[in-house]
Amino acid sequence: MTQDLNVSTLIGEPWADYGLIDSGHGRKLERYGAYRFIRPEPQAMWAPAQPQWDAHGEFVPGSDEDGGGRWNLTRPVPREGWPLTWNEVRFTAQNTPFRHLGFFPDMAPVWDWMRGRIAGMDSPECMNLFGYTGVGTLALAAKGARMTHVDASKKSVAEAKANAALSGMDDKPVRWMIDDAAKFVGREVRRGKRYDGIILDPPKWGRGPNGEVWKLEEGLPALIADCRQLLDADSRFLFLTVYAVRMSALAIGELVRQQFADLPGRVECGELGVREEARGLVLPTAIWARWSR
Repeated sequence: MTQDLNVSTLIGEPWADYGLIDSGHGRKLERYGAYRFIRPEPQAMWAPAQPQWDAHGEFVPGSDEDGGGRWNLTRPVPREGWPLTWNEVRFTAQNTPFRHLGFFPDMAPVWDWMRGRIAGMDSPECMNLFGYTGVGTLALAAKGARMTHVDASKKSVAEAKANAALSGMDDKPVRWMIDDAAKFVGREVRRGKRYDGIILDPPKWGRGPNGEVWKLEEGLPALIADCRQLLDADSRFLFLTVYAVRMSALAIGELVRQQFADLPGRVECGELGVREEARGLVLPTAIWARWSR
């Protein structure tokens, strides 16, 4: 039986190529290598440290709630992106139509934590569901994991492969799968596969490569149940992150705890946050739940 549910915060600290410079009045100022950008941030309800921000551009949101909008760039920024580095991983940042820049910097403490879970293992088998541009995949591959990277977007998988080449990791054992994540996991269960670790970052809403509709509240319980079938008492972790939903960390924590009640280990949940450089305050970004042994 798993232990009682533990609640905590994972805080992303600044690193050489990324930092949350300042935040407040519903916006945040971040640095991505040599470039600085302003993005909307409803949870930054406080006043910023500095009254004026110097940036290369700002994302202006649209009228909908699904992340639409446009970038207003006031200085030259490479259209095809520019390279950034996190430890051994190199990847391309760029201004996407979805307000982010091609990766999620608040995931850095998660990448560190997962690498710690597989430390000392001989070629652990791990899977990155909804893998996007592959920074998490490469963070684990750099430490010897055999990876399965799954994303429904052909463009995202191509970008992940390009990031692998940029990192000098295109020879690493990675299966690049363009597939609906829930259907892929179901097939892996039927094939009797097992993994040592699974990371998943499902969207609030999305479509698979063949038009499959994904809604988080409807699909998540079955997806976690299938992921549980791919892990056993010798596995090391499952890590789930959830963004942009009106949901509590306790809700997803109890969901994971229920599904993993028959395995030894520990279930935890909480918030992800990024530490601001100006004052050291922590800006919340997402909720998470994890099982580990």
